Amino acid sequence: MWTVAKIKGKNLSIFKKDLQAKLGKDLKFYCPKVEYYKYYGNKFKKFEKFVLENYVFCYHEKFQKTHFVNEFKFLKGLEYFLDGHILNQKNITTFINYCKNYENENGYLKQSFFETIIKKKARFISGPFTNMIFEILEKQKNKLKILVGNIVTTVPNNSNCLYRPV
Repeated sequence: MWTVAKIKGKNLSIFKKDLQAKLGKDLKFYCPKVEYYKYYGNKFKKFEKFVLENYVFCYHEKFQKTHFVNEFKFLKGLEYFLDGHILNQKNITTFINYCKNYENENGYLKQSFFETIIKKKARFISGPFTNMIFEILEKQKNKLKILVGNIVTTVPNNSNCLYRPV
């Protein structure tokens, strides 16, 4: 059964290690992430970013009992487990499968994942407009017509500029 945990800062590896020590090898984790590159000097540097930021999906058969999850609320690196995981198993599984359908061969989400869920506003996470928020004026087959500040421009779907919803 899946549950969702919120992790403190950058303590994901500490949390995983501690939880595996308590539950064993049958434990599975899923964290959807994107891969992007930034240009520094004359080199490209590879980065990865978790889409859900500090949240991670954890799977183990023992998570079927609510009191069992409560036994682990003081693990290193853990802020808390989200409540209601038992009632939302279908939604959690659907979301994980949806993400896995949009992963590339290295396990990173493709830009097409975000194109399906973005409706009005988004933020660039790579490219020359990094961290700028834009408004979507029009979705076309191969490109987006956007408004960045006071400038109207188009972004082709096959560009190296990654963006995510705000």
